[in-house]
Amino acid sequence: MKKFFSIRQDNLKMDLTLLVTRLITGYAFIVHGRYKIQHPTDWMGNDLFPGFLEALAAVAEFGGGIALVLGVVSRFASLSIFATMCVAAYLHAFTFGHPFVSKGGASFEPAVMYMMITLFLSVAGPGRFSIDKKIFGTGT
Repeated sequence: MKKFFSIRQDNLKMDLTLLVTRLITGYAFIVHGRYKIQHPTDWMGNDLFPGFLEALAAVAEFGGGIALVLGVVSRFASLSIFATMCVAAYLHAFTFGHPFVSKGGASFEPAVMYMMITLFLSVAGPGRFSIDKKIFGTGT
């Protein structure tokens, strides 16, 4: 388990890039998840999913956003958000029939972009400017 959370040795530019990516992405998910966490079992406003799955998504977004900002259990948080965005992309593309890119309407582009960012963070890790680095150290 420690190996999963340990931090790679990267150069300063990469660690700063990881920090900025984590901060911006984490903040975005705190904002996106803020309403959802206040209404965890009915924020979707439809019957597509049971309330406990809506609650899991709310926790993944809000809690995952906080974890990314702090750089704590970052890979787990990234994978949780990644899974949530996979479902969001699927819903927008196949259930609602939204286009990939839209000029003002709904699309599944944001979900796919967040999928890719969180996939990157789960593979790259949080970098040296994280609580994970303090707790789990540097891996090989």
